[in-house]
Amino acid sequence: MREIEYRDALNEAFDEELERDSSVVLMGEEVAQYNGAYKVTKGLWEKWGDKRVVDTPISEAGFIGMGIGASMLGVRPVMELMFWSFHSVAFDQLVNNAACVRYMSGGLINCPIVMRGPANGGTNVGATHSHCPEGLFAAFPGLKVVVPATPADAKGLMKSAIRDNDPVYVMENTLLYGNKGHVPDPSEGDFTIPLGKADIKREGSDISLIVHGRSVLHALEAAETLQKEHGISAEVLDLRSIRPLDQEAIIKSVMKTNRAVLVDESKPFNGVSSQIATLIQEHAFDYLDAPVKRVCTIDAPAIYSPHIENEQLPNPRRVVEKVLEIA
Repeated sequence: MREIEYRDALNEAFDEELERDSSVVLMGEEVAQYNGAYKVTKGLWEKWGDKRVVDTPISEAGFIGMGIGASMLGVRPVMELMFWSFHSVAFDQLVNNAACVRYMSGGLINCPIVMRGPANGGTNVGATHSHCPEGLFAAFPGLKVVVPATPADAKGLMKSAIRDNDPVYVMENTLLYGNKGHVPDPSEGDFTIPLGKADIKREGSDISLIVHGRSVLHALEAAETLQKEHGISAEVLDLRSIRPLDQEAIIKSVMKTNRAVLVDESKPFNGVSSQIATLIQEHAFDYLDAPVKRVCTIDAPAIYSPHIENEQLPNPRRVVEKVLEIA
């Protein structure tokens, strides 16, 4: 194990998969000579060249469509969106084409693409650059959606995503790229994390905090406060994968603690937490000692002001307050 940044963990995943499989290609705006807008692809163009690390025009509809077509012919494109908020200009390609081709071809044509990039608020770049669309894409059968919170999860999930024969949409977070965490050294062997497997980041007995993405860090901080100041033992369950969803882990945690707070950076209406709340209601209702509560981004377009946006998003204080309502 060594401690590396989230962006470097992703970089290692790309480098190892480029080495392992000659059909893997990185594509996106400024991913080559410029090393990526967030320096996630640093050094890969120099090592692998123009055929494997490809700069594209500023046209998401164009290069995503090209990548999807190439994937149907045996290429494995890993395509970067500078912001996931730009997905809307390529929505037809991402949903009608990538999600449906395997089903509509009777399994004869696969679409092994990875779409990746930051999907988050909190960087004060305005409403058009701050969407969290993981729940949106998880609503379409045929798509897989993962949201890694730590460097280790970022690397392990990315490697699994690249090897998967279905479209996998990886939602990263700009504010996590510089975070450090322990990741197995490549000399220790091939490190992957299966899609659809949640992870208990902190064991607890009194309440389940069910989270994904950067909200994992908020939940862990809130859990510390709850333990020290209120004597409440909070379990933090990191979903890691939105679809496939680890329903068994969610239900098992709620049956253990009998209470749940769902923390979700997407908006509350039709958000990921809405689906999880329904799942708990259907499969663990008799185990609940209190209503399921949610901490989501306040339901308005992303606010440009830094101080107000920080309060609009989930944060540790809001999580603690919500837990105390039912603890």
